[in-house]
Amino acid sequence: MVHPTHGGRHELGQNFLVDRSVIATFEDLVARTTGPIVEIGPGDGALTLPLSRDGRPITAVEIDPKRARRLARRMPAHVEVVPVDVLRFAFPREPHVVVGNLPFHLTTAVLRRLLEAEHWHTAVLLVQWEVARRRAGVGGATMLTAAWWPWFDFALHARVPARAFRPMPSVDGGLLTMTRRGTPLIDGRRAAYQDFVRQVFTGPGRGTAEILDRTGRFARPAVRAWMRAERLAPYTLPKDLTAGQWAELWRLAAPREGGAPARAARREPRRARA
Repeated sequence: MVHPTHGGRHELGQNFLVDRSVIATFEDLVARTTGPIVEIGPGDGALTLPLSRDGRPITAVEIDPKRARRLARRMPAHVEVVPVDVLRFAFPREPHVVVGNLPFHLTTAVLRRLLEAEHWHTAVLLVQWEVARRRAGVGGATMLTAAWWPWFDFALHARVPARAFRPMPSVDGGLLTMTRRGTPLIDGRRAAYQDFVRQVFTGPGRGTAEILDRTGRFARPAVRAWMRAERLAPYTLPKDLTAGQWAELWRLAAPREGGAPARAARREPRRARA
């Protein structure tokens, strides 16, 4: 597992995977991919050793130098154990796969680090169950998921009971995959799109229709027409939109070539003459 950067060790958030059936599911998901592997937080090698058996190059990133040295002695030559914090690790510049049993209290930080990294094409991750559900958009997506959906597909594969770990955490885990899309759902402008998602998620209003209207980016008839076409109720929340709906909203909201807004201009109310 990954250790917190403030010097914690096993007692500060590490839950090691011990369930053979879960490890086998992990192996199956990774076997569907190709290329070198970067493993986040290998710990004692519960995943590293079985994944090493097919001969694919593995870089195991382990912050605990003692664990890293112990693990390196047990691994074959095609496995490199790197004693470094994954939040500071320089990911390879060629296509690769990321795997890892992430510490629950560092999940968001590691996910952000991954999503901002380039070149990896698939990530197979064990995270907290509720995080896995929300990242995959089950029961409502988070702002982080919506912000990255045009570039990544998120899928939930299995629930992992707390008893599959040692020490046993207070909540279950979930197996999540993140796959980089070959063709993004929108064209470029990532920062602008993500600002738009943040504006909608945090905007005032009792539902998506009212929130979108208050952004000032849309003509009200355009919002109503879009929601009718998508069969969305006015009080649908932003968390309930799909990846495709976010992409279509962005196309409706984004400025046209030359900077003209993609909506009808609203007239300013006339002021009474003094």
